[in-house]
Amino acid sequence: MKLNIRKHLLIASTALIACVPAAFAQSVLDSYTPVTSEMLSNPPKGDWLQWRGDYANTGFSGLEQINKETVQNLELAWAWPMADVGIQETVPLIHDGVMFLQTSNGIVEALDAKSGDLLWTYRHVLPEMPSSWSYQANQARRQKNSISLAGDKVILTTPDAKLVALDVKTGKVAWDKQVLDWEKGYSYTIGGLVVEDKIITAISGCSIAGTAGGCYIMAHDINTGEELWRFNTIDDPENPAQQESWGEVPPENRWGGTPWTTGSYDAELGLTYWGVGMPGPYAELIRGSGDGDVLYTNATVALDVNTGKLKWYYQHLPQDNWDLDSPFERILVDQEVDGKLHKMLISVPGKNGIAFALDRETGKYLWSKETVFQNVVTKIDEDGKVHINNDLVPTAVGQAVHVCTSVSGGKLWQVGSYSPITQTYYVPLTEACNDVTPTQSEFTAGNAVGSVKFGPRVLPEGQDKAGLFEALSINPVQGDHLWQHRQREAPTSSVLATAGGLVFGGDAARYVKAFDDKSGEVLWQQRLNAPIGGSPVTYEIDGEQYLAVPTGYSNSASSISSAFPRPRCRTATATRSSCSS
Repeated sequence: MKLNIRKHLLIASTALIACVPAAFAQSVLDSYTPVTSEMLSNPPKGDWLQWRGDYANTGFSGLEQINKETVQNLELAWAWPMADVGIQETVPLIHDGVMFLQTSNGIVEALDAKSGDLLWTYRHVLPEMPSSWSYQANQARRQKNSISLAGDKVILTTPDAKLVALDVKTGKVAWDKQVLDWEKGYSYTIGGLVVEDKIITAISGCSIAGTAGGCYIMAHDINTGEELWRFNTIDDPENPAQQESWGEVPPENRWGGTPWTTGSYDAELGLTYWGVGMPGPYAELIRGSGDGDVLYTNATVALDVNTGKLKWYYQHLPQDNWDLDSPFERILVDQEVDGKLHKMLISVPGKNGIAFALDRETGKYLWSKETVFQNVVTKIDEDGKVHINNDLVPTAVGQAVHVCTSVSGGKLWQVGSYSPITQTYYVPLTEACNDVTPTQSEFTAGNAVGSVKFGPRVLPEGQDKAGLFEALSINPVQGDHLWQHRQREAPTSSVLATAGGLVFGGDAARYVKAFDDKSGEVLWQQRLNAPIGGSPVTYEIDGEQYLAVPTGYSNSASSISSAFPRPRCRTATATRSSCSS
């Protein structure tokens, strides 16, 4: 197969798999069984049923056929050119030998997971937007995972703010629901969390001019799409402290608070946990909030899964002035110490790269740990109160401040994973800084209200490597650095930990790598056709384990290039050239 388009899905296994006739592909769908609530609660090892594999968002697989000894035997089984271009942040889901693959612009494909044969394609018809709506149009090109499996349905969240249920065997629409008004700027960029009879989703686009006053985490009936509850991350009338934290800014002038990443779920506590992003406009000078904390931005919120009511919240970065939002993965970890079970939530939630551990029953702060270089947080008190560097708060339009990490992370959407075997959290990170300058700009339809200008990414002083894969040993008292792997290239994919003692991740140099989970040694690597993107996953068919690796265009790869300027060459004569740095 020619690898001649921008995005692909590459599959490796311990043996080369030949293609099989199309007739076999149809039989895969014939034997497909519904995905039950029990399966989602206790996922079969050979499947990958959810965004991070399980409700706890661990990104861990119990498969061990591909391990420290056998990883060197990986060979290409098949490759698939994805259905559209765009930013590559997808996550394949696999059940009963069928792979469901979501692509930017609301496209879903079903593939035979053993052969790579196409079973069906669904292409969502998107409304035509004015060419001036540049930020909103970009939302369609940056969808992350964006599908869920429930019963005999695939649930798609779309760039025009719809929920669409597809029949798993045909790809035909079973039902659809217009959730919010796309003409105001609302969209979906992440997939949903299926809990019993509910699909819990989070809306995006909340930094677009028309979305003032509301950014939502919502639950809908899995069978009909009817709304069951919603929680507004920037306007909570039930919490006076949240209202006061915005200062004099009324709800109709508030933006931001986007939950950019699919949440996790604790069935025993009946709570679902979501991260919330930055406020808008980005600088308090422009948004008018003064030195208020601006809740619930840059926070973890714990919601009752049946009612959507707030149980607790914790703010990781108050008074954000730099778009260093904190919406990324929330991972649920249970550990027993001295006979007592500790129920923790761990995360590197934001772009500044600080790791946090919270008690997930109460939201109590347990500990934090810095990873990459950052200069925006000066200290964190014993009770969890975060203090910012006030020297980096601009006091005038046009005043530039040099901020580490950068608007592109630090830690970004690339997801870490947790291994219950090593009790370690593996995180892909990038060392980077940039200048941030507040501007006064007009808010127009379809465009963001950030009102800042970002300078190019540069490395922190004294650092010559952008990429960092960090292993944090987790315990209820304190996280410890187990190992670090530094490299010139920035990580561009999420990571996957396995029972085979491996951690898989990829980078801007097009390498997918397997790290030893205890030492960080690179045991295997393979250069592919494009930067590694999305989330590598693993699955098993007929006793054979496969590794699925999405590749394609990456914002993380392109934005870090400014940190490594190449020499510029000028042709001096027809036969000679000279270069200057």
